[in-house]
Amino acid sequence: MTDTTCHMSISLDGYVAGPDQGFDQPLGRRGGELHTWHMPGADVGEADRTAAGWLMRPRGAYVMGQNMFGPPRHERPDDWTGWWGDEPPYHAPVFVLSHTAHDPIALDGGTTFHFVTDGFDAAYARAVEAAGDAGVDIAGGAATVRQALAAGVVDELTLDIAPVLLGSGERIFEDGAETFDFVPVEVLHSPLTTHIRYRRRA
Repeated sequence: MTDTTCHMSISLDGYVAGPDQGFDQPLGRRGGELHTWHMPGADVGEADRTAAGWLMRPRGAYVMGQNMFGPPRHERPDDWTGWWGDEPPYHAPVFVLSHTAHDPIALDGGTTFHFVTDGFDAAYARAVEAAGDAGVDIAGGAATVRQALAAGVVDELTLDIAPVLLGSGERIFEDGAETFDFVPVEVLHSPLTTHIRYRRRA
């Protein structure tokens, strides 16, 4: 069975992106403050380096939402190839949930973005098939993670809890949610972030 992971930075008040996401601020207003623990130039410690290793470990395929690939189509150039530059960090097939069909985009380093218009279940099934034994990662954003959690496919969830209050934005845990079917298996902390790695309850 394919092992499925998800690794998200999150604010103390539960947001994984700030408000007003768009072409000029892909993480929303102040959303970048959630990610200082793994950004170049940050004064990171051993805990942050270990968690960055969790984040960047190779996976066989990825599933991400449209906003993780880029802003809405009407806000971006026709030749847009994603937020991630000429050589994205994935090095594997990435299945993008999309409202509109698009030919696959192959970039340097082995990353190819495939656009899936028939929903999360279809994208996840394609990712599982592509990944084989190498595992699938749910790369975000918030709506895609919510769908993955609701579908019960996430085996390991890592949250990097930044000491930041955003006040509004995008959340992965909606108001009214009453169950969390995971147990913590490892906790690391630094002045920048508390990293908690959860596994699905057996």
